[in-house]
Amino acid sequence: MIRINLLGQPRPRKARAGGAPMEGAIQGIFVVVALLIGFGVLAVHYFQMKKDLSSLQAQKTSLTAERTRLQSVKADVDRLIQEKAARKQRIDVIEQLQRDRTGGQELLDALATRVNLVDGLWMTRVSKHGNSLDMEGSADSLNSVANFIAELRRSGYYDKVEIKETKQDEKNPAITTYVFSLTADFTLPKAAAAQQAPPKTGKS
Repeated sequence: MIRINLLGQPRPRKARAGGAPMEGAIQGIFVVVALLIGFGVLAVHYFQMKKDLSSLQAQKTSLTAERTRLQSVKADVDRLIQEKAARKQRIDVIEQLQRDRTGGQELLDALATRVNLVDGLWMTRVSKHGNSLDMEGSADSLNSVANFIAELRRSGYYDKVEIKETKQDEKNPAITTYVFSLTADFTLPKAAAAQQAPPKTGKS
């Protein structure tokens, strides 16, 4: 049968079958693509964080090893400092002993020389306490005692020469003699002390 449109209006078209399912499929594809992109971004971020964590762990291991090495170095340095301090203490003791040392030969030579320079004087006793000397002797006159003290002071080997006592010897009244006692500090002159000082090597 033939139908005629008498109203002159366009006839409504029928919706194509299957239009709605196509739009749903496109939307589903977009969702899947978005999910894939999201998972890809998350995967890249995860692997980047994992890489950074591995790098940090490696740095931590390296720093721990370096700390252990530095602690060992510090222990060696502390030991060397202690050994240096101990060596310095020993050197100081040796140098102090060297400075305080008054050789018996030097003492006897210096004293004998001073006695020989004075006429009519002889020594009867000499005792040493550290660097301090106690001397006793006899002389024909008080001038000989005074000359002896002057010679001791002039020698450069004696400091703080002090007379303790001078008196006439009453044990032998037939001969006029004087007994005396004095004290002095024995010290090596600078030149002799420099020759006997231990050489400085520059090592501590």
